[in-house]
Amino acid sequence: MQTVAARVKQEGWTQAEAASRCGVTQPRINDLLRGRVSRFSLDALVNIATALGWRVRFNLEAA
Repeated sequence: MQTVAARVKQEGWTQAEAASRCGVTQPRINDLLRGRVSRFSLDALVNIATALGWRVRFNLEAA
């Protein structure tokens, strides 16, 4: 979420522009930019990252 928020700020996108580029609604971008983590599933965040052209990798390690 922080990386997406940083990209929005870096590009100078409005929330509406960011929403369009990420394939979500403006209220969802608002939630993301305000750090409302509980409102996003991992799947939703992966979809947003993919819409921005990013490749997502996970590294799981045993505790």
